Amino acid sequence: MIPEPTAPVVGLSIVVPVYRGAATIGTLVEALSALRPEGGIEIILVNDGSPDNSGDVCRALAETATVPLTYIEHARNFGEHNAVMTGLRHARGAYVITMDDDLQNPPEEVIKLYDHARLGHWDVVYTRYAEKMHEGWRNLGSRFANAVADRLIDKPRGLYLSSFRCMSALVVREVARYTGPYPYIDGLIMQVTQRIASIEVLHLARFEGRSNYTLVRLIRLWLNLATSFSVAPLRFAAYAGVGMGFLGLMAAAFVMLEAATGQPPSGWASTMMVILLTAGAQFVILGVLGEYVGRAYLAANGKPQGVIREQIDPRA
Repeated sequence: MIPEPTAPVVGLSIVVPVYRGAATIGTLVEALSALRPEGGIEIILVNDGSPDNSGDVCRALAETATVPLTYIEHARNFGEHNAVMTGLRHARGAYVITMDDDLQNPPEEVIKLYDHARLGHWDVVYTRYAEKMHEGWRNLGSRFANAVADRLIDKPRGLYLSSFRCMSALVVREVARYTGPYPYIDGLIMQVTQRIASIEVLHLARFEGRSNYTLVRLIRLWLNLATSFSVAPLRFAAYAGVGMGFLGLMAAAFVMLEAATGQPPSGWASTMMVILLTAGAQFVILGVLGEYVGRAYLAANGKPQGVIREQIDPRA
């Protein structure tokens, strides 16, 4: 059950999804606790089924934190966006910043981001980077995801979608109403508001380890974007079907023309080419339809967006 939204009681909430973050989350919390944003600060850590000892580290932080710190643990790994959704539902700030646990976003940039949103009365402020310190394939994947988002969701052209973002309580409240098992935060944001800005911030090299995003995880993220907030793939499937039908008519006309002129129709190779091309298009169409149907089936059967195993809340 989704908690009812409450009036903001602090100026800024920081939501951090934690996964394999045992080595970095303590440093991040210490730096965030030293900040003094207008209206005060709270920190919400969501352990998304991390296989390392992140849970133990976060519990210790909850006991020693010098600012209000809520610790939430998922029963298993549900994904970054699912973890963020859980954190948003427990945020009490007039503004909420989401950020990763890997220290690639300097905590010092939090005040800059918060003040830009607060003083400019923006609903959402995204961050962009003069230079991204990810691996080359991650940068390429991010550019691809943003290019896809330009075409599939109602996103301001050229806006870079970063996980380091600031949202107003209004946007957080509306985004948190989504209960489906495949959330995509940025798609939900675009359905709520277009009062969106961006600012440039620093991006540092990874403090330790490697990115938790694999190619498979990125593909799943793209599927969430494509199939949860747009019918464009279905339209593409329809266009593909029409295109293949047109090619089939042209091939039939060509065969009849050959027969009318007394020439034998082309042989086995061309026939197989047409069959394989048609079959490939049909399987693509079926795959797109199956993805939509499968997601609708899982949502109808109550697949959870996230299951909370443990919660340490200083407000309780």
